[in-house]
Order: sequence, then structure tokens, then C-alpha cells
Amino acid sequence: MGKHIHILAVCGTAMAAIAALAKSQGWAVTGSDTGVYPPMSDYLTDLGIAIAPFDVANLESPPDLCIIGNAMSRGNVEVEAILDRGLAYCSGPQFVGDHILPNRHAVVVAGTHGKTTTSSLLAYVLEVAGADPGFLIGGVPEDFSGGARLGSGDAFVLEGDEYDTAFFDKRSKFLHYHARTLILNNLEYDHADIFPDLEAIKSQFHHLVRTVPASGTIIANADESHISDVLNRGCWTPVITFSRYGNEQSEWQWEVMAEDGSAFRLYRHNEMVIETEWDMIGVHNVANACAVAAAATSLAVGIDAIADAFTSFSGIRRRMTLVGESGGIKVFDDFAHHPTAISGMVSAVKASMLRNGCEGKLWVVVEPRSNTMRTRIHQDRLPGCFNCADEVVFLQPSCRNLQPEQVLDANAVCEAINCNATGTHACVLADTFAIIDYICQQIRTGDEVLILSNGGFDGIHHRLLDALTPEDKSFDDSSMGHDFQDSCNKV
Repeated sequence: MGKHIHILAVCGTAMAAIAALAKSQGWAVTGSDTGVYPPMSDYLTDLGIAIAPFDVANLESPPDLCIIGNAMSRGNVEVEAILDRGLAYCSGPQFVGDHILPNRHAVVVAGTHGKTTTSSLLAYVLEVAGADPGFLIGGVPEDFSGGARLGSGDAFVLEGDEYDTAFFDKRSKFLHYHARTLILNNLEYDHADIFPDLEAIKSQFHHLVRTVPASGTIIANADESHISDVLNRGCWTPVITFSRYGNEQSEWQWEVMAEDGSAFRLYRHNEMVIETEWDMIGVHNVANACAVAAAATSLAVGIDAIADAFTSFSGIRRRMTLVGESGGIKVFDDFAHHPTAISGMVSAVKASMLRNGCEGKLWVVVEPRSNTMRTRIHQDRLPGCFNCADEVVFLQPSCRNLQPEQVLDANAVCEAINCNATGTHACVLADTFAIIDYICQQIRTGDEVLILSNGGFDGIHHRLLDALTPEDKSFDDSSMGHDFQDSCNKV
């Protein structure tokens, strides 16, 4: 058996992927965590990696190295034991930089939105081109068996997260990856629990730009002023720009040919090079595809291989994933948890419904779960995200570690939606039981439900499908439970 590595918080998407890479290198891997749920729990089980609750007993046979996930903090029993016993430890990103990336061409995808999709798509393009890339992605690409692979090719694709590395290393994770090709997709304020303002995030992005060698390449979104600002602070690397069609200064441009983003064109040097349809939706994903095409060509991938990969790309689990259908009602799962991502996905789903002739309602169910979404930072932006939805249901945000005046006022958000969005009804409910009951009382055959959360959301997806029997959808318009509906905003 190889050297033993023990991973704390192993069920995090990035940490589970690192576990897979370590096992591929011959390490004997164990892990510990709480709050275990799919898809990461299934992924680790399939790899043969046992998950134990946090306990000092997990360290009785001292590992050769402990990897401490950034969800860990002082006070955790295993963290304290590692420090007390003087066991060797590092962060996940440091492990990748030290043990995985030497002698590889690191291709890092950075940005507030679209990192998982863009890195998955780029890895798949390289795969179709026969380059056998390695990759580390914070999700589960449907075209691969998991979110990580060593690969035998030169390129190694990484989802470059700007979140801090660990409780003992407050640099952004992506600084450990030594990018040679860097995609800068977009930049907005997020992660309010670690960044005081957008300027602090820009500083981390500029630290990243400083690490890219002069022989490397930066792929930059010219439509994003904050990205331009970062580059204007100093750049020592050739930059290839991409943008929406019409900006002739950009080397690459993208143009949407279907409102839901299912068909598009790409231009290079103002000449159309790709016109295609694919199974993805969302204008934002067309921009992601343009960034991938720019990066892939810089890595000597041909246009034909790129176009072939686009048409056969299967997407990423928890990115507009059809969980199931019951009685003519479809339930989708998506990871969106920031106003820009939410708005883009809601509008794309509605446009897709209309393109496919679906006349049913679009229900959007939101769990404000991230440390930023639970606060009032995006309070004023959220109402405008749901103009394309017909019914909106918010779960009452948790006040964990927040003062009452800091917690997102979901009732006020819903009131603004009801006032501003014509034909849209929004409400707040206390828990998933109430949400399921409410939906089952009013939903009809032909409606679609889009569930937005960056967590497990108490298993609401399959519970809702179980509750949606054909009998639940037969009701009279005059008996829609108005008393129940009126009470929703009083939670």
C-alpha cells in the first residue's frame, strides 16, 4: 500500500476531486466529514474511499500527510489533534500545486460565475481532440466519471476558485495552481464572509495575473470592466480577448442564435468559425463556450474538434440537471446562488420552455444558503432576477452566525417581485415540507420546477417528485387554496 493521506472535509466538491487524484497517484486515501449527501458521497463511495465522522480515532495510525479542507477551522477535533501531535498537513490547493502540477501545463479557469461549466467544457474539448488532459473540477462533468483525472497529456485543467485556501492560508486557492493558460471569465462581488468588498477580490485576481509567465496566455472577457481593471494594474503575459458580437477589437466574439442559448456562432478575427447547436441553455454558457474556443486554439486544438465537442457535450451534474418527471411535471436542479447566475438561468429556462412549445408555468424554488446569499448584500438585486418566472418560492433564510438585521429579508424580496414582475407570484415558506405542500396544491401538468441551491436542500428534489402523483394535479381553479397562498408572505 502507498503512503497514507487523510482528508478533512472530504465531501466538499474540490476535496473529493483531490481525493480521486491522490488515489490515482497511489496514495492510500481516507476521509472524514459531516453533512454527507450526493453527488459527492456517491462519487467517493464509487472510488472506494470510506467517509468517517470527525474523530481523533481517524488519526490513531498517523497518516503520512493530512489535507485540511477550507471548511475546517480551529476547534475541530481532528484539526486540534493534527496540530497537537505535529502531524504533517497542508491545504488541498497546496497539495495539488506540489504533487499534481509539476511538469504539467496548468490551464486555470477563474471568475465569479461559470468556472465549473467552462473548465468541464474545456477538458472535454481537449479529450475529443485526443489530448488526454488531466483536470480538477469542483463538480461532476457528465462526460467523465468524476471531477478529477490525472490524464497523460501535457494540459491539466483546473477550476480556479478565488475563495481562501484554509484557516491557516488566506490566499485565494487559485494562487497555488501556477497557471500557464488563464481564463478570466467575469468578476463580481461574492464571498462576503471573507472579502470585505470587490476591491479585495480584484487584488487576489491581480495576484493571480502576476503568476502567469510571459510565455503563457491569458484569455480575458472584454465585456467585463472589472476584468479590464485587473489587467490594467499590470500584465506581463499576452492577452487574447473575447466578447459579445460587435466588439471588433476582440479576437473572439460570440453571437446567440436562439434566445435560450441553444444555438450560437463564434467569430475569430471577425470571421465566423463555428455555427452550432448544443444541449446547453443560457446566454452565459455561450460566453463560456467562446472562452473555451479561445483557450483551446491557443493550445493547438483545431476548430473542427472544438465544434464536435460542443455538439456532444453533456453538461455538469447540478447545472440544469433534470432530476425527474412525474405526471407531466419536470423537476430540475441547478447550483445557481448569485443574482447574476440566478437571473441567467431563470431566463434561459423560460426561453427554452417557449422554444419547445411548453405553455406551462415556470416555478423557481430558492434556498438562500451561501454565506453571501443569506445576507442583505444582494437584497436589492434579487427581485429583478425572476421576471421570467411565473411562481417563485423562497425558503426562509437561516440566521446562523448573523444578526437579525443582517439576514436577507426574503419577504421584502418577494413583495418587490409581486409588485414589479407582471404575472409573477412570489412567497416565503418556513421549510421544505411547507414548500412541497404548497407546490403540490397548485402545480399543473406541463409546469416545470427549477430548484436553485448550492447545497442538498434537505433532499427536496426527490421528495417533491415523490409527492407529485397524478392525483395532486387535478384541481379546480376556484379551489387553489387562497388562504394558504395569502399566508405564505407572513412567515
